[in-house]
Amino acid sequence: MVTATFRFYEELNDFLPPDRRKRAFSCSCARAATTKHMIEALGVPHTEVELILLNGESAGFDAILREGDRVAVYPKFECFDVSGLLRVRAQPQRSLRFVADAHLGGLARLLRVAGFDTVHENFPDDAEVAAYSQREHRIVLTRDRDLLKRRAVTHGCYIRALKAAQQLAELVERLDLAPSARPFTLCLRCNAPLRPVAKALVEAGLPERVRAHYNDFLTCDVCRGVFWQGTHWQRMRAVLIHAGIAVDEPAGRDTLKHAVAGRAPEGRDRGAGDPDERSPDERAQDERVPNDPGPLSRS
Repeated sequence: MVTATFRFYEELNDFLPPDRRKRAFSCSCARAATTKHMIEALGVPHTEVELILLNGESAGFDAILREGDRVAVYPKFECFDVSGLLRVRAQPQRSLRFVADAHLGGLARLLRVAGFDTVHENFPDDAEVAAYSQREHRIVLTRDRDLLKRRAVTHGCYIRALKAAQQLAELVERLDLAPSARPFTLCLRCNAPLRPVAKALVEAGLPERVRAHYNDFLTCDVCRGVFWQGTHWQRMRAVLIHAGIAVDEPAGRDTLKHAVAGRAPEGRDRGAGDPDERSPDERAQDERVPNDPGPLSRS
């Protein structure tokens, strides 16, 4: 056995027990233990780590710990230039394609609203999520620390917030997503691109109030949903702005700059809802608002 001293910085302390946070502490390590092995043994997923200083010098995950070593572990840097130091992975976490685990459906839909390619499926287990992220070069989003400790996961983010809107704001700040956002360009249900569609091609399936007040529409070629700019768009716009993502001010009821209000898949008269799905009372309230576009039937 060897003894090494560890110090974790900033949000990495969230993974440690209270008596080890924001302070240096000594820990016994197995002989030939690597920095990665010990960091994760102490509770910190390797995907949360961007820089390791071993006795004051940059080190990788494969560095062998020796008696008396001092290990400083840092999270991902957004505001500091560390280009002169050796990061623990060859490429920074900037391939902005995500896979969200089963518990982050609301966040996945909000990321799609913001224009980020985000997969959310019912994978059978963590191994499948990890393998998919590696195969598709996607960043894993999860609240499961053990998932992030899997060797196949090279890029991932542990999501701390519990509500979808708060999770989006957390991720936008942490990964500096705002400059790359393309609001209302992806279908929030299918993750497929939206494209403009002529009103004449979809008006047969439009509710009367929508035909009367809206002229610009988008459609998804996967689910065949039709989208327009109404109260759902306004709600989603507010969520994006709160998260720090700029969204153009709507120019008028007949001008659709980006997208979207609601859709009804498979011809059902169903409210659009927010990413966490609206309650029946909320859907009923929308139906009572004059000139407010409700659900669409598939054209």
